[in-house]
Amino acid sequence: MHVHKAVIIGAGPSGLSAAIYLAKANAEPFVIKGLESSKYLLTTMEVDAYPGFPQGVNGPALLDDMSKQAEQLGAHIQTGTVESVDLSKRPYVIRLVGHNSAHGPVEMEPIFTESIIIASGASFKTLNIPGEKENFGRGVSTCATCTGYFATDKKVVVVGGGDSALEEALYLTRYASEITIVHRRNELRASKGMQERARRSPKIKWVMDVTPLEILDNGSHVSGLKVRNNASGLEEVIPTERVFVAIGSKPNTAFLGGQFPVGKRGHLLVKPGTTETDIAGVFACGDVQDDRYGQIASAVGSGCMAAGDAERYLDSIEG
Repeated sequence: MHVHKAVIIGAGPSGLSAAIYLAKANAEPFVIKGLESSKYLLTTMEVDAYPGFPQGVNGPALLDDMSKQAEQLGAHIQTGTVESVDLSKRPYVIRLVGHNSAHGPVEMEPIFTESIIIASGASFKTLNIPGEKENFGRGVSTCATCTGYFATDKKVVVVGGGDSALEEALYLTRYASEITIVHRRNELRASKGMQERARRSPKIKWVMDVTPLEILDNGSHVSGLKVRNNASGLEEVIPTERVFVAIGSKPNTAFLGGQFPVGKRGHLLVKPGTTETDIAGVFACGDVQDDRYGQIASAVGSGCMAAGDAERYLDSIEG
């Protein structure tokens, strides 16, 4: 039975950053890459807030470069879906399912490891309407602080009614010429203070009690959002060049089977100032534990922290 020193579940910015630093420490990290290693980066053609790229950077290219760097330093990356993790004793056991295009899901050999870094990220909730998936990266986004610069002097729409939606809208006021907040209810869910801030902005307009039906495009980028008035049933098109979907996210933790305490929004809890969970040798980084920042740069930073925490743990059990 081969026992790995460290297994990283997730191959997004946090997981790959952890892999890079653990590989540099000769820990030979084993990275499990899901079918969508980072849905956000894989669908974002323009990332304008990542340090070192004054002209912006292509999301898939950035993720690909991170992956290549990790492998060049000694990380091994395996594609598969984690079905379960047994944390009852060490070495920990991870059960995987592979994907064969001809035969569908294929059960793989279990993986044994002394430590685990959980970097499985979070999934943004989507509208599930026509034109949304097709226009991700062409005007549809789930992160204003990542792509807001490309909304400069444009009319944009923010869909949502919570604090995150209003935060997105307020951030966009520094770039966009006009922001329309679209919400399916008559009342917002956002805090009173956040609502007051948003209503003070002359750039922000409000379209309430409507249901988004379709995101329209002109063949190259977004051109409008079709909505239906919930009271009258009438449909209209709101002209816009970008649509920011801000209706929340859900941490990807189902495979953990409730073995960890979580916060009110489902994020894994870690010890303050660290990436340590309440199970020795198990760490969490990136959006799966971050309920505050949600940026690529913060994910990279927490991946570096997780690698350092895991390295210290491995030293302690080997010594």
